[in-house]
Amino acid sequence: MAKPQMSLKARALKYLSSREHSRLELGRKLSRYAQEGDDVEALLDWLEASRFLSQSRFSESLVHRRASRFGNSRILLELQSHGIEGEALSEIKSNLAQDEASRAKDVWSRRFRQPPADAAERAKQMRFLQQRGFSHSAIQAAMRAAEAEADEE
Repeated sequence: MAKPQMSLKARALKYLSSREHSRLELGRKLSRYAQEGDDVEALLDWLEASRFLSQSRFSESLVHRRASRFGNSRILLELQSHGIEGEALSEIKSNLAQDEASRAKDVWSRRFRQPPADAAERAKQMRFLQQRGFSHSAIQAAMRAAEAEADEE
């Protein structure tokens, strides 16, 4: 016996029960299953009106998941790819900027554990942090803090 087809609304609620989704991402996922007569945009509007779908909750969730591993530019780029723009993005940017240097230091210490021995090693460590999306000033602050800790020991 064939499984009954899951409705678009049930599928959307299933996706949202596992984790937060952006409107753009959920719309993309649901459009694969939309049949003739299904209105994905109307469903997304209903989900937002019913507060099942929230861009602010999605943004907070993504920032929370990514902040311990990535820098501001990488997180903001990912938010933009999910359709988060304008005032919400600038507010998130200002909140992230406050602790970027300490997050860079934490990422650095988990990966390297000891300060660079020479210029080549320093460049390698700085490139690692740069690839993770940290700003130049945060990378410099993290490297200075790591070297200061090594001098204290």
